[in-house]
Amino acid sequence: MEQHRIRHRPPHSGAARPGRGAPLPPQAGRAAGGSRRPAPPVVQALRRMPNPRLTGLGGGLFCAAVMFALGCLDQLLFGASLTVYGVLFLPVCVLTAAWVRGADLVTAPVVVPIAFTVGLLPVADGDGGVFARLMGLVTALATQAGWLYGGTLVAGVIVTVRKVRLMNRRPGRGGGGTV
Repeated sequence: MEQHRIRHRPPHSGAARPGRGAPLPPQAGRAAGGSRRPAPPVVQALRRMPNPRLTGLGGGLFCAAVMFALGCLDQLLFGASLTVYGVLFLPVCVLTAAWVRGADLVTAPVVVPIAFTVGLLPVADGDGGVFARLMGLVTALATQAGWLYGGTLVAGVIVTVRKVRLMNRRPGRGGGGTV
């Protein structure tokens, strides 16, 4: 049978303790008449931006659809420049990793390379049929591996930071909280 120890408190003196009717010190903020400074304009603009939360499937569909659209746009405007396509891939990776919801964080680094490949379909060389298109796709993947790995790394870092922050916010669940 388990016995619980009871802590005895010292007798209460007549002096007011902090938090029980005692006035707060001036550095306590609003309660003592202080006011918060407004956030800088850049931070205010970022807070006004949309902040959707996509499921794992939604994040994959978003990333693949945007990359396919950007691949088509790259084909039309820049003559299928693989460098332009790679540069456009990076912000899509950032948005995908930032917009996927907390429960599906692991999906972002997985769907990003798949979306890169889907977006390469209109950009890859291949005028002689299905086999030529497939060879152009494989060649584009091989020559643009730096962009692919870079975007996947960016998504992975963002997802890792978000996961660590989520774990630190939950007290008693494996990190940062008191038990």
